[in-house]
Amino acid sequence: MSKVKKKSNSTGTIALNKRAKYDYFVDQKFEAGLVLSGWEVKSLREGKAQLVDAFVIIHQNEAWLVGARITPLLAASTHVVCEPMRQRKLLLNRKELEKIIQITEQKGKTCAAMALYWKGNKIKCEVALVTGKKEHDKRDTERDRDWSRDKERLMKHA
Repeated sequence: MSKVKKKSNSTGTIALNKRAKYDYFVDQKFEAGLVLSGWEVKSLREGKAQLVDAFVIIHQNEAWLVGARITPLLAASTHVVCEPMRQRKLLLNRKELEKIIQITEQKGKTCAAMALYWKGNKIKCEVALVTGKKEHDKRDTERDRDWSRDKERLMKHA
């Protein structure tokens, strides 16, 4: 018998937080490792993750990912009690962690999870320092996006 190779994502992206890009201005990005259990890695291989309401909290000088949902596979997690919404520890350098702590203490600044992706055989989380958008900023972003789409159409047909 021949082994059938599974086609993986060309980009390695597991999940994106598109809502965060709409709600916040991204100031600075960091790459963090994740502490995961075996069933979570198997679920992430299948792409069963959501970052819609995910954010980062700092507790006792450690960064924690809160609100990320990793849906367990039925076949892989029969003998383990799975908690899809548990807090997961983020692995960051001390300098990066201190910078995040310093900036998030300022008014209007927070830290959000932007993406989960593969880097080699490890799973990484893209964490960003963000500032909240006002309602008019969201409308401006949407208007700019619509105009660039219309401009592309006009240039294509001209």
